[in-house]
Amino acid sequence: MKIKKGDTVLILAGKERGKKGKVIKILPGREGVIVEGINARKKHVRPKRAGEKGQIVALPAPLHVSNVKLICPKCGKPVRVGYKLEGEKKYRICKECSGEIV
Repeated sequence: MKIKKGDTVLILAGKERGKKGKVIKILPGREGVIVEGINARKKHVRPKRAGEKGQIVALPAPLHVSNVKLICPKCGKPVRVGYKLEGEKKYRICKECSGEIV
């Protein structure tokens, strides 16, 4: 996958389309990403002990990686990602400005 944990991405599809967020988890088996504050699902949690109240917790749900686009830290645009080999080192590059993505 060309998107890594910590990248800032733009949401391309769904009810959250147009929003930006930071990737907090990658799910390579599902080809998914979990983005901070995006696609939150509500879960009803039962009380653990007597006297405690149940609650509704908002948990982030994964998005398919095809529905997000990386935002280049140098040019600030949503871009496609490429790879460049320099000797033994392989790193990601922005297809717009050809800058290295760290």
